[in-house]
Amino acid sequence: MQETLNFLTALKENNQREWLEAHKSTYESTRKDFSDFVSQVLKEIIVFEPTFAPLEPKDCIFRLYRDVRFSKDKTPYKTNYSAYFAEGGRKSTKAGYYLHIEPGNKSMLAGGIYMPMPEELKKIRQEIDYNGETFTTILSQPDFVKYFGKLSGSTLKTIPKGYAADHPSIELLKHKDFTVFHQLTDAEVVKPGLLQHISHVWKTLKPLNDFLNQAVE
Repeated sequence: MQETLNFLTALKENNQREWLEAHKSTYESTRKDFSDFVSQVLKEIIVFEPTFAPLEPKDCIFRLYRDVRFSKDKTPYKTNYSAYFAEGGRKSTKAGYYLHIEPGNKSMLAGGIYMPMPEELKKIRQEIDYNGETFTTILSQPDFVKYFGKLSGSTLKTIPKGYAADHPSIELLKHKDFTVFHQLTDAEVVKPGLLQHISHVWKTLKPLNDFLNQAVE
């Protein structure tokens, strides 16, 4: 992973097509290394997510190229390698597992559902309404708190329509997306045990994903 971090650091400082073309061999080498690593990650998590078995690295890995059509930032490339593991791959709207490798201690392991569509959000809130204690128990497990802290994501400033202000799960019902993050330092990314660490952290995340996917399904 060290070569990958080095390449991404250099790319951030030289985010131009001409530079990438001149360093194409390094890009292809690090891209292959990341793809191979994603393949290893898949083998690890298929053990507890068997529905991911049909997935291949290309189904999960995001492109390096940025969509600059509606952005003030016209730099052509992302400065990270990333992948999303979920049933259906990176384009899935289901809760899953996100891997983000970026130098400067910006790497992370994340998961949940980011900005669900209105109908999906309605279903998740309904599930929390019915099973708020179960959801709270998932979020308060010691390992979950250790790795993720608390539920992240944007929230409403007002009470969601259809729910009372004194609802026991009102703060959770205010959420508009349901995501969690576990930061990784550069030192952790280059450690030999990264693969096992990812597997362990994501096993801790699985109950949250199961709850959310059960809600939207």
